[in-house]
Amino acid sequence: MAVGRGAGDGGSSEDPSADVLARAAETFGLLASPARLHIVWALAHGESDVSGLAERVGGALPAVSQHLTKLKLAGLVRSRREGRRQVYFVDDPDVADVVRLAMDRLTDRAAGGAEVPAVRLRGV
Repeated sequence: MAVGRGAGDGGSSEDPSADVLARAAETFGLLASPARLHIVWALAHGESDVSGLAERVGGALPAVSQHLTKLKLAGLVRSRREGRRQVYFVDDPDVADVVRLAMDRLTDRAAGGAEVPAVRLRGV
């Protein structure tokens, strides 16, 4: 039995193609780093330069810059020049939505005293 979205939620019940699964795995792989996830989460809430991001996520400027380079190469963030500064922003609003949704749900569970569920793989 194929697992997919049902007709009631606007999605197809067809399994995603191998290319789509590979792209999704690549994206989630980049977001598996807490530092990169924090950067994308911060940028999902508004654009910033590398100094502002480093301060916000508590990272060293060179490390945050390297993470931004990886995220840019993957097409998850973009930048534009404003005077002497590079301002970064999330390039894909769907990625921003997924990150915000996941973080909001996990934050709400933790605030409510519920244990954040561990990763469970069934049948693997």
